[in-house]
Amino acid sequence: MSKITIEEILWNLRIDDLTPMQQAATAEWRKGKDLVLLAPTGSGKTLAYLLALLQSLTDDDVLQALILVPSRELALQTEQVFKAARTGIPVMSCYGGRPAMDEHRQMKALRPKVIVATPGRMNDHMEKGNVNISHIHTLVIDEFDKCLELGFREEMNRIVLQLKALKRRFLLSATDAPDIPDFVSAKDFIKVNFLAADEQIPERITVYSLKSPEKDKLRTVARLLCFLGSKKSLIFVNYRESVERVCHFLQNEGIACEMFHGGMEQKDRERALYKFGNGSCNVFISTDLAARGLDIPDIDCVIHYHLPLNEDAYIHRNGRTARWDAEGKVFMIVGPGEHIPEFVCQNVKPYILSGETPRPALPLWVTLYIGKGKKDKINKIDIVGFLTKVGGLAKEDIGRIDVKEHYAFVAVRRQSLNAVLSAVKGQKIKGVRTIIEETR
Repeated sequence: MSKITIEEILWNLRIDDLTPMQQAATAEWRKGKDLVLLAPTGSGKTLAYLLALLQSLTDDDVLQALILVPSRELALQTEQVFKAARTGIPVMSCYGGRPAMDEHRQMKALRPKVIVATPGRMNDHMEKGNVNISHIHTLVIDEFDKCLELGFREEMNRIVLQLKALKRRFLLSATDAPDIPDFVSAKDFIKVNFLAADEQIPERITVYSLKSPEKDKLRTVARLLCFLGSKKSLIFVNYRESVERVCHFLQNEGIACEMFHGGMEQKDRERALYKFGNGSCNVFISTDLAARGLDIPDIDCVIHYHLPLNEDAYIHRNGRTARWDAEGKVFMIVGPGEHIPEFVCQNVKPYILSGETPRPALPLWVTLYIGKGKKDKINKIDIVGFLTKVGGLAKEDIGRIDVKEHYAFVAVRRQSLNAVLSAVKGQKIKGVRTIIEETR
């Protein structure tokens, strides 16, 4: 296999240079031992182990590497990073919430060299004999501390015990968990630690406290969002029920927002992520499920509606903003009888909402749903051509496009919505009639 160079990968990913962490991980992996990499959220750990795998994969047309992750979203995003890097390596993701039979068909057609999977779904495929694991020589466990926290230890052990050809392990975490799993050599591994205590909350983040006069903080958070205007804001709450309550309240106040928690259907979680990611809503309300493993760029503000329960939660929540070299703001809403937790070591500035509350800002974009996708031979170029020629849109009026197996999401400028919906009504895309409507 002609190996792609690091420079080509960086070019494909629109990245200028490797970070010191990525350089260190790549160099240490060459030493041939198991590797444990500890680095902050948003520091580019996925690219670090992608480069390691490129060193390890051979020309053999067999499954050689398995990446275990704790969530569906992280599985999908990891697959997308590999594909965006254009390495030429066949890769696919496997996770719950969709038919295992469809994944099995894809395995037989694609013959992946790398599989990214949640532990439960991987065990399912192995038990059914859907996947040949006899040549897997490299195991990556991303966010291994989160996997252990979510109770995946037994499932991961079951997987590892069956990987008879396994030679190398690469574990990654955003916290310095002392409990290295038994299936990583206790003596013969290298630990690369980029979790310097004074870098857990970067100086690029400014932390504010905002007092709520009421124990129920709904009106305070709504007012704060109105003052923040079109800033991209991520709100953390501690319970699924609270996610829904906060979201419904804010929507009734005219604030464009979406919600995200583990009890939602996968398709609803994906839709919410698309709308927040493509700028169709300014506000995203979630449990700590969104604190790690989601690649949501350019978040301006993190809002702790409920104060974090521990330091790890605080660090990971705040890691959603000020990613790479950007700056960010963190707001901790403090109700009557509450206090800033002792583990918050930063200088916390008071934030005062004074004067008349502005009207909620409308997002620049809205999301269109198109009821056809990859299975119908529809791709991004087809969609752009259809929306420009038939819908009358200029290319700059079209934002992010996500094409799935059976449908697609497209961001279009809000001011163009009514005109484009009117123009495409009843029209065929690539000779096929389909539903085209605003995503609710």
